[in-house]
Amino acid sequence: MVAGEASGDLLAGRLLSGLRPRLPESLMHGIGGPKMAEHGFVNDWPMDKLSVRGLFEVLAHYREISGIRKQLRQRLLEEKPDVFIGVDAPDFNLDLEIQLKQAGIPTMHYISPSIWAWRGGRIKKIAQAVSHMLVVFPFEEQIYRDAGIPATYVGHPLAEVIPLQPEVAAARAELGLPLDATIITVMPGSRMSELKYNTEAFIGAAKILCERDPKVQIVVPMAGTNQRSYFIKLVVEAGLDNVPLLLIDGQSHTAIAAADAVLVASGTATLEVALFKKPMVIAYKMMEASWQLMRHMGYQPWYGLPNILAREFVVPELFQHKATPQAMADALWKQVNDAALQGSLKQRFTDMHHSLLRDSANVSAQAVLELISKHR
Repeated sequence: MVAGEASGDLLAGRLLSGLRPRLPESLMHGIGGPKMAEHGFVNDWPMDKLSVRGLFEVLAHYREISGIRKQLRQRLLEEKPDVFIGVDAPDFNLDLEIQLKQAGIPTMHYISPSIWAWRGGRIKKIAQAVSHMLVVFPFEEQIYRDAGIPATYVGHPLAEVIPLQPEVAAARAELGLPLDATIITVMPGSRMSELKYNTEAFIGAAKILCERDPKVQIVVPMAGTNQRSYFIKLVVEAGLDNVPLLLIDGQSHTAIAAADAVLVASGTATLEVALFKKPMVIAYKMMEASWQLMRHMGYQPWYGLPNILAREFVVPELFQHKATPQAMADALWKQVNDAALQGSLKQRFTDMHHSLLRDSANVSAQAVLELISKHR
Protein backbone atom coordinates (compact mmCIF):
# COMPACT_ATOMS: atom_id res chain seq x y z
CA MET A 1 0.00 0.00 0.00
CA VAL A 2 1.07 3.58 -0.63
CA ALA A 3 -0.60 6.58 1.04
CA GLY A 4 0.97 9.96 0.39
CA GLU A 5 -0.41 12.22 3.11
CA ALA A 6 -2.39 12.43 6.35
CA SER A 7 -5.83 12.14 4.70
CA GLY A 8 -4.73 9.03 2.80
CA ASP A 9 -3.36 7.52 6.01
CA LEU A 10 -6.76 8.04 7.64
CA LEU A 11 -8.60 6.37 4.76
CA ALA A 12 -6.14 3.49 4.53
CA GLY A 13 -6.28 2.98 8.28
CA ARG A 14 -10.03 2.53 8.02
CA LEU A 15 -9.62 -0.06 5.24
CA LEU A 16 -6.99 -1.92 7.26
CA SER A 17 -9.29 -2.01 10.29
CA GLY A 18 -11.58 -4.22 8.20
CA LEU A 19 -8.84 -6.13 6.40
CA ARG A 20 -6.37 -6.99 9.19
CA PRO A 21 -8.80 -9.22 11.18
CA ARG A 22 -9.42 -11.24 7.98
CA LEU A 23 -5.71 -11.48 7.12
CA PRO A 24 -4.06 -11.54 10.56
CA GLU A 25 -0.72 -13.00 9.40
CA SER A 26 -0.28 -10.99 6.20
CA LEU A 27 2.67 -8.70 5.58
CA MET A 28 1.25 -5.25 4.79
CA HIS A 29 3.95 -2.76 3.85
CA GLY A 30 4.86 0.19 1.65
CA ILE A 31 4.41 3.88 2.49
CA GLY A 32 1.92 5.05 5.09
CA GLY A 33 1.34 6.84 8.36
CA PRO A 34 0.41 6.27 12.01
CA LYS A 35 -3.21 5.22 11.39
CA MET A 36 -1.99 2.43 9.12
CA ALA A 37 0.73 1.46 11.59
CA GLU A 38 -1.98 0.83 14.22
CA HIS A 39 -2.95 -2.22 12.15
CA GLY A 40 0.55 -3.63 11.77
CA PHE A 41 1.46 -1.79 8.57
CA VAL A 42 5.25 -1.61 8.01
CA ASN A 43 6.69 1.59 6.54
CA ASP A 44 9.46 1.23 3.96
CA TRP A 45 9.76 5.03 3.61
CA PRO A 46 8.40 7.98 5.62
CA MET A 47 5.06 9.21 4.26
CA ASP A 48 6.08 12.87 4.32
CA LYS A 49 8.52 12.20 1.45
CA LEU A 50 5.46 12.18 -0.83
CA SER A 51 3.55 15.04 0.82
CA VAL A 52 4.17 17.67 -1.84
CA ARG A 53 1.46 19.54 -3.73
CA GLY A 54 1.55 21.78 -6.79
CA LEU A 55 3.03 21.12 -10.24
CA PHE A 56 6.27 23.04 -9.78
CA GLU A 57 6.64 22.06 -6.13
CA VAL A 58 6.59 18.39 -7.18
CA LEU A 59 9.23 19.09 -9.82
CA ALA A 60 11.57 20.39 -7.11
CA HIS A 61 11.33 17.02 -5.32
CA TYR A 62 11.03 14.92 -8.48
CA ARG A 63 14.38 13.13 -8.25
CA GLU A 64 13.82 11.94 -4.68
CA ILE A 65 10.18 10.92 -5.26
CA SER A 66 11.09 9.17 -8.52
CA GLY A 67 13.90 7.31 -6.76
CA ILE A 68 11.53 6.07 -4.05
CA ARG A 69 9.03 4.86 -6.65
CA LYS A 70 11.76 3.07 -8.61
CA GLN A 71 13.04 1.25 -5.51
CA LEU A 72 9.52 0.33 -4.40
CA ARG A 73 8.59 -0.89 -7.88
CA GLN A 74 11.66 -3.12 -8.04
CA ARG A 75 10.92 -4.61 -4.64
CA LEU A 76 7.28 -5.29 -5.55
CA LEU A 77 8.12 -6.83 -8.92
CA GLU A 78 10.44 -9.24 -7.11
CA GLU A 79 8.02 -9.86 -4.23
CA LYS A 80 4.88 -10.19 -6.39
CA PRO A 81 2.36 -9.23 -3.66
CA ASP A 82 -1.18 -10.58 -3.72
CA VAL A 83 -2.44 -7.04 -4.24
CA PHE A 84 -1.13 -3.48 -4.43
CA ILE A 85 -3.39 -0.72 -3.10
CA GLY A 86 -2.63 2.88 -4.02
CA VAL A 87 -4.38 5.26 -1.65
CA ASP A 88 -5.00 8.61 -3.34
CA ALA A 89 -1.62 10.20 -4.44
CA PRO A 90 -2.51 9.52 -8.12
CA ASP A 91 0.59 11.18 -9.58
CA PHE A 92 2.76 8.72 -7.66
CA ASN A 93 0.52 5.67 -7.64
CA LEU A 94 -0.98 5.44 -11.13
CA ASP A 95 2.37 5.09 -12.94
CA LEU A 96 3.44 2.51 -10.39
CA GLU A 97 0.14 0.65 -10.76
CA ILE A 98 0.50 0.48 -14.56
CA GLN A 99 3.84 -1.30 -14.25
CA LEU A 100 2.62 -3.65 -11.54
CA LYS A 101 -0.57 -4.53 -13.41
CA GLN A 102 1.43 -5.27 -16.58
CA ALA A 103 3.50 -7.69 -14.48
CA GLY A 104 0.35 -9.54 -13.41
CA ILE A 105 0.00 -8.00 -9.95
CA PRO A 106 -3.62 -6.98 -9.19
CA THR A 107 -3.93 -3.30 -8.42
CA MET A 108 -6.56 -1.43 -6.48
CA HIS A 109 -6.86 2.33 -6.17
CA TYR A 110 -8.69 3.79 -3.19
CA ILE A 111 -10.30 7.15 -3.85
CA SER A 112 -10.85 8.26 -7.37
CA PRO A 113 -8.80 11.14 -8.71
CA SER A 114 -11.16 14.07 -9.25
CA ILE A 115 -11.71 13.29 -12.94
CA TRP A 116 -15.20 14.79 -12.63
CA ALA A 117 -13.61 18.11 -11.59
CA TRP A 118 -10.51 18.34 -13.78
CA ARG A 119 -8.17 16.26 -16.00
CA GLY A 120 -10.96 13.91 -17.06
CA GLY A 121 -8.68 12.39 -19.68
CA ARG A 122 -6.91 10.52 -16.88
CA ILE A 123 -9.64 7.87 -16.97
CA LYS A 124 -7.78 6.25 -19.90
CA LYS A 125 -4.64 6.03 -17.77
CA ILE A 126 -6.67 4.73 -14.84
CA ALA A 127 -8.02 1.93 -17.06
CA GLN A 128 -4.41 0.87 -17.77
CA ALA A 129 -3.43 1.11 -14.11
CA VAL A 130 -6.29 -0.17 -12.00
CA SER A 131 -7.80 -3.64 -11.67
CA HIS A 132 -10.47 -2.31 -9.30
CA MET A 133 -11.39 1.18 -8.09
CA LEU A 134 -12.82 1.97 -4.65
CA VAL A 135 -14.85 5.19 -4.73
CA VAL A 136 -16.10 7.30 -1.84
CA PHE A 137 -18.81 9.42 -3.48
CA PRO A 138 -22.05 7.84 -4.76
CA PHE A 139 -21.95 9.37 -8.26
CA GLU A 140 -18.44 8.04 -9.02
CA GLU A 141 -19.28 4.33 -9.32
CA GLN A 142 -21.25 4.75 -12.56
CA ILE A 143 -18.52 6.90 -14.15
CA TYR A 144 -16.06 4.02 -13.81
CA ARG A 145 -18.46 1.30 -14.83
CA ASP A 146 -19.32 3.26 -17.98
CA ALA A 147 -15.58 3.31 -18.75
CA GLY A 148 -15.30 -0.46 -18.23
CA ILE A 149 -13.39 -0.19 -14.94
CA PRO A 150 -14.69 -2.36 -12.06
CA ALA A 151 -15.62 -0.11 -9.14
CA THR A 152 -17.21 -0.34 -5.70
CA TYR A 153 -18.82 2.53 -3.79
CA VAL A 154 -17.62 2.04 -0.21
CA GLY A 155 -18.99 5.22 1.34
CA HIS A 156 -16.65 7.78 2.85
CA PRO A 157 -14.82 6.50 5.95
CA LEU A 158 -14.92 9.96 7.49
CA ALA A 159 -18.72 9.77 7.59
CA GLU A 160 -18.41 6.82 9.98
CA VAL A 161 -15.54 8.18 12.05
CA ILE A 162 -17.17 11.57 12.64
CA PRO A 163 -20.34 11.54 14.79
CA LEU A 164 -23.60 12.88 13.39
CA GLN A 165 -23.86 15.09 16.49
CA PRO A 166 -20.44 16.49 17.42
CA GLU A 167 -19.76 17.02 21.13
CA VAL A 168 -18.69 20.66 21.29
CA ALA A 169 -18.48 20.93 25.09
CA ALA A 170 -16.43 17.74 25.40
CA ALA A 171 -14.03 18.88 22.67
CA ARG A 172 -13.51 22.25 24.36
CA ALA A 173 -12.96 20.58 27.72
CA GLU A 174 -10.37 18.26 26.17
CA LEU A 175 -8.46 21.23 24.76
CA GLY A 176 -8.91 23.37 27.88
CA LEU A 177 -11.01 25.95 26.04
CA PRO A 178 -13.81 27.98 27.67
CA LEU A 179 -17.38 27.27 26.62
CA ASP A 180 -18.23 30.95 26.12
CA ALA A 181 -15.25 31.84 23.89
CA THR A 182 -15.43 32.26 20.12
CA ILE A 183 -13.17 29.51 18.79
CA ILE A 184 -11.72 29.71 15.30
CA THR A 185 -9.79 26.65 14.16
CA VAL A 186 -7.19 27.39 11.50
CA MET A 187 -6.00 24.54 9.25
CA PRO A 188 -3.41 25.74 6.72
CA GLY A 189 -2.67 22.21 5.46
CA SER A 190 -0.69 19.10 6.37
CA ARG A 191 1.87 19.26 3.54
CA MET A 192 5.02 21.33 3.92
CA SER A 193 4.28 23.04 0.61
CA GLU A 194 0.82 24.02 1.87
CA LEU A 195 2.28 25.47 5.06
CA LYS A 196 4.82 27.41 3.00
CA TYR A 197 2.19 29.24 0.97
CA ASN A 198 -0.80 29.37 3.37
CA THR A 199 0.64 30.11 6.80
CA GLU A 200 1.27 33.85 6.57
CA ALA A 201 -2.13 34.68 5.09
CA PHE A 202 -4.06 32.30 7.37
CA ILE A 203 -2.43 33.59 10.55
CA GLY A 204 -2.76 37.16 9.23
CA ALA A 205 -6.51 36.54 9.09
CA ALA A 206 -6.41 35.15 12.63
CA LYS A 207 -4.64 38.30 13.82
CA ILE A 208 -7.37 40.52 12.34
CA LEU A 209 -10.08 38.48 14.06
CA CYS A 210 -8.30 38.62 17.43
CA GLU A 211 -7.97 42.39 17.12
CA ARG A 212 -11.64 42.69 16.14
CA ASP A 213 -12.87 40.63 19.10
CA PRO A 214 -10.64 39.83 22.13
CA LYS A 215 -12.88 36.81 22.93
CA VAL A 216 -11.71 35.06 19.76
CA GLN A 217 -9.32 32.17 20.41
CA ILE A 218 -7.33 30.55 17.61
CA VAL A 219 -6.62 26.81 17.58
CA VAL A 220 -4.15 25.34 15.07
CA PRO A 221 -3.81 21.54 14.87
CA MET A 222 -0.45 20.32 13.52
CA ALA A 223 -0.09 17.13 11.48
CA GLY A 224 3.35 16.25 12.89
CA THR A 225 6.48 17.53 14.59
CA ASN A 226 8.13 18.57 11.31
CA GLN A 227 5.04 20.54 10.32
CA ARG A 228 4.89 22.17 13.73
CA SER A 229 8.52 23.32 13.61
CA TYR A 230 8.16 24.66 10.08
CA PHE A 231 4.89 26.42 10.90
CA ILE A 232 6.43 28.19 13.91
CA LYS A 233 9.40 29.25 11.77
CA LEU A 234 7.06 30.72 9.13
CA VAL A 235 4.97 32.57 11.74
CA VAL A 236 8.09 34.13 13.26
CA GLU A 237 9.48 35.10 9.84
CA ALA A 238 6.17 36.78 8.99
CA GLY A 239 6.30 38.82 12.21
CA LEU A 240 3.09 37.19 13.46
CA ASP A 241 4.51 35.51 16.57
CA ASN A 242 2.51 37.97 18.71
CA VAL A 243 -0.77 36.36 17.57
CA PRO A 244 -2.08 34.16 20.43
CA LEU A 245 -2.29 30.64 18.99
CA LEU A 246 -3.05 27.33 20.66
CA LEU A 247 -0.97 24.79 18.74
CA ILE A 248 -2.00 21.18 19.28
CA ASP A 249 -0.38 18.01 17.99
CA GLY A 250 -2.78 15.93 15.92
CA GLN A 251 -6.30 16.09 17.39
CA SER A 252 -7.58 17.84 14.28
CA HIS A 253 -11.05 16.37 14.80
CA THR A 254 -11.15 17.66 18.37
CA ALA A 255 -10.07 21.09 17.14
CA ILE A 256 -12.82 21.12 14.49
CA ALA A 257 -15.49 19.89 16.93
CA ALA A 258 -14.56 22.66 19.38
CA ALA A 259 -14.78 25.42 16.77
CA ASP A 260 -17.43 28.01 15.99
CA ALA A 261 -15.96 28.28 12.49
CA VAL A 262 -12.95 26.93 10.60
CA LEU A 263 -10.49 28.46 8.14
CA VAL A 264 -9.37 25.44 6.14
CA ALA A 265 -7.07 24.74 3.21
CA SER A 266 -8.79 23.11 0.25
CA GLY A 267 -8.61 19.31 0.36
CA THR A 268 -10.06 16.41 2.32
CA ALA A 269 -10.07 18.52 5.50
CA THR A 270 -12.94 20.59 4.04
CA LEU A 271 -15.11 17.47 4.03
CA GLU A 272 -14.14 16.75 7.63
CA VAL A 273 -15.28 20.24 8.62
CA ALA A 274 -18.57 19.75 6.77
CA LEU A 275 -19.19 16.43 8.54
CA PHE A 276 -18.67 18.21 11.85
CA LYS A 277 -21.44 20.62 10.66
CA LYS A 278 -19.20 23.66 11.06
CA PRO A 279 -19.31 26.97 9.17
CA MET A 280 -16.09 27.38 7.21
CA VAL A 281 -14.09 29.42 4.77
CA ILE A 282 -12.07 27.42 2.26
CA ALA A 283 -8.85 29.07 1.10
CA TYR A 284 -5.66 28.09 -0.69
CA LYS A 285 -2.45 29.60 -1.99
CA MET A 286 0.28 27.97 -4.07
CA MET A 287 3.23 28.84 -6.26
CA GLU A 288 2.00 31.38 -8.83
CA ALA A 289 3.16 29.32 -11.82
CA SER A 290 1.23 26.28 -10.53
CA TRP A 291 -1.87 28.40 -10.03
CA GLN A 292 -1.75 29.83 -13.55
CA LEU A 293 -1.68 26.32 -14.97
CA MET A 294 -4.21 24.68 -12.66
CA ARG A 295 -6.88 27.39 -12.68
CA HIS A 296 -7.63 26.71 -16.35
CA MET A 297 -7.98 22.93 -15.92
CA GLY A 298 -11.24 22.76 -13.96
CA TYR A 299 -14.61 21.68 -15.35
CA GLN A 300 -16.74 23.27 -12.66
CA PRO A 301 -16.76 26.47 -10.60
CA TRP A 302 -16.07 24.85 -7.20
CA TYR A 303 -12.85 23.63 -5.62
CA GLY A 304 -13.96 22.69 -2.09
CA LEU A 305 -15.52 19.26 -1.57
CA PRO A 306 -18.58 20.55 0.35
CA ASN A 307 -19.43 22.87 -2.54
CA ILE A 308 -18.77 20.18 -5.15
CA LEU A 309 -21.09 17.74 -3.35
CA ALA A 310 -23.74 20.43 -2.86
CA ARG A 311 -23.33 21.63 -6.48
CA GLU A 312 -23.34 25.24 -5.26
CA PHE A 313 -21.31 27.66 -3.16
CA VAL A 314 -22.64 26.81 0.29
CA VAL A 315 -19.41 28.14 1.87
CA PRO A 316 -16.96 30.79 0.61
CA GLU A 317 -13.88 29.84 -1.42
CA LEU A 318 -10.90 32.19 -1.58
CA PHE A 319 -7.99 31.14 -3.78
CA GLN A 320 -4.59 32.61 -4.54
CA HIS A 321 -4.85 36.42 -4.91
CA LYS A 322 -8.32 36.46 -3.33
CA ALA A 323 -7.02 34.66 -0.23
CA THR A 324 -5.92 37.82 1.56
CA PRO A 325 -5.93 38.03 5.36
CA GLN A 326 -8.65 40.70 5.25
CA ALA A 327 -10.92 38.76 2.89
CA MET A 328 -10.58 35.58 4.96
CA ALA A 329 -11.17 37.42 8.22
CA ASP A 330 -14.29 39.16 6.86
CA ALA A 331 -15.72 35.89 5.50
CA LEU A 332 -15.08 34.11 8.81
CA TRP A 333 -16.65 36.97 10.75
CA LYS A 334 -19.88 36.50 8.79
CA GLN A 335 -19.81 32.73 9.36
CA VAL A 336 -19.45 33.24 13.11
CA ASN A 337 -22.12 35.94 13.49
CA ASP A 338 -24.91 34.86 11.12
CA ALA A 339 -27.20 32.49 13.09
CA ALA A 340 -29.50 31.81 10.11
CA LEU A 341 -26.53 30.82 7.97
CA GLN A 342 -25.26 28.49 10.70
CA GLY A 343 -28.61 26.72 10.89
CA SER A 344 -28.82 26.33 7.12
CA LEU A 345 -25.29 24.93 6.89
CA LYS A 346 -25.92 22.48 9.70
CA GLN A 347 -28.90 21.02 7.84
CA ARG A 348 -27.06 20.84 4.50
CA PHE A 349 -24.07 19.16 6.09
CA THR A 350 -26.25 16.70 8.03
CA ASP A 351 -27.92 15.61 4.78
CA MET A 352 -24.47 15.28 3.19
CA HIS A 353 -23.30 13.15 6.11
CA HIS A 354 -26.18 10.69 5.71
CA SER A 355 -25.50 10.37 1.97
CA LEU A 356 -21.89 9.29 2.60
CA LEU A 357 -22.55 6.73 5.35
CA ARG A 358 -21.71 3.10 4.65
CA ASP A 359 -19.73 0.35 6.42
CA SER A 360 -16.58 1.35 4.52
CA ALA A 361 -14.11 -0.78 6.49
CA ASN A 362 -15.90 -4.03 5.75
CA VAL A 363 -17.12 -3.16 2.24
CA SER A 364 -13.62 -2.12 1.14
CA ALA A 365 -11.98 -5.11 2.86
CA GLN A 366 -14.38 -7.47 1.09
CA ALA A 367 -13.53 -5.87 -2.26
CA VAL A 368 -9.81 -6.41 -1.57
CA LEU A 369 -10.36 -10.10 -0.70
CA GLU A 370 -12.46 -10.65 -3.83
CA LEU A 371 -9.77 -9.06 -6.01
CA ILE A 372 -7.08 -11.28 -4.47
CA SER A 373 -9.26 -14.38 -4.93
CA LYS A 374 -10.02 -13.48 -8.55
CA HIS A 375 -6.31 -13.35 -9.44
CA ARG A 376 -5.19 -16.53 -7.70
